[in-house]
Amino acid sequence: MRRRLINSTLAVVLVVIAVFGVSLVIVETRTISSSAQERVDSEALRLASIVDSRLISEEKISGEILRDQVATDRYARIEIPGRKAIEIGTRPGGEVISATRPGEQGEQVTVQEPKAAVTREVGRTLLIIAAVALLAIIAAVLLAVRQANRLASPLTDLAETAERLGSGDPRPRHKRYGVPELDRVADVLDSSAERIGRMLTAERRLAADASHQLRTPLTALSMRLEEITVTEELDTVKEEATIALAQVERLTDVVERLLTNSRDPRTGSAVAFDLDEVVKQQLEEWRPAYRSAGRAIVSSGKRHLEAVGTPGAVAQVLAALIENSLMHGGGTVALRTRVTGNQAVIEVTDEGPGVPADLGARIFERTISGRNSTGIGLAVARDLAEADGGRLEMLQTQPPVFGLFLSRTPLSRSTDSEAEDKTIR
Repeated sequence: MRRRLINSTLAVVLVVIAVFGVSLVIVETRTISSSAQERVDSEALRLASIVDSRLISEEKISGEILRDQVATDRYARIEIPGRKAIEIGTRPGGEVISATRPGEQGEQVTVQEPKAAVTREVGRTLLIIAAVALLAIIAAVLLAVRQANRLASPLTDLAETAERLGSGDPRPRHKRYGVPELDRVADVLDSSAERIGRMLTAERRLAADASHQLRTPLTALSMRLEEITVTEELDTVKEEATIALAQVERLTDVVERLLTNSRDPRTGSAVAFDLDEVVKQQLEEWRPAYRSAGRAIVSSGKRHLEAVGTPGAVAQVLAALIENSLMHGGGTVALRTRVTGNQAVIEVTDEGPGVPADLGARIFERTISGRNSTGIGLAVARDLAEADGGRLEMLQTQPPVFGLFLSRTPLSRSTDSEAEDKTIR
């Protein structure tokens, strides 16, 4: 590209020099020739006037007297009636520039100049014009090289930026070149890089969330299938298979929920649902895991509460809290439901050491974990809660108490006024 820019610029300059140079040569040649003719005419006229004045005053007229009146490179011939012609200088050979002027006393003065002098002057002028043209060409080449570098280097940078985008490096360069068109392209590439970066971040986040959120349902499903393989009672097999099918449905719901949140975290399908059913389902799923760990999981609090949200999302939030207590907590895990204002609250607590003081509210940030874990579970749980208009908070660090707050709907059951604390074991 640099070569094409230089060649095109040089071609334009050469055309301009050729057009104006030829015109200037023609004009200068004619001007020099005209000036030479005017000089000869003027000298002939002046010499004729001198001869007239001497004839009138009857003064002597000779070549020696008039020699100083004629330039050394010119030839003059003065013809006076009745006298011998007077010649001054050497008659030039070849082409000459000649001028003849008659005098008032009948004399005739002829002045000649060799045309070679005009040719030499024209040659000097042509050399000057050629030198100026050469300087113009050199300046044009330098400017063309500079302009080519100014245009080609940014294009090379933009090509490298586009190549980096194609290779999966979406970092914007924020580099501008002072050329509006190229800066516009750089703006578009930087905007594209930022969008690609956000898309890649969302895809990585979806992959991380999916691997984390699917792990728990798959583990629970695996436990159910193991129990089916070791039992020989048909009723137990049917019961466990029914629970496993329900877990598969919830697993499907998890996948759909993750995909929905990856497109727009604000979208949700909130409905009114019974909290008791979600809590009971979580107890059934996690009780085998806690039993294997030699621990217990219980539920207590206000019964028959209805809340507004997505049952699958609420179940995933509770599963994340229960799994967190299983991995990092200790003793019995308790799920307690209560009412505050127009909100239903599900608290999850255990008898473990709690959350380290240096973590505090950062426990919900991604990659933040008190132990060797991914640090994704609580962050995803908070996102799921907020997608349904609820919120997930850490109410107490030692012992740890997490609260899931959901909007509450007026209850249609008559037992709402008679709801009492009851523990499910």
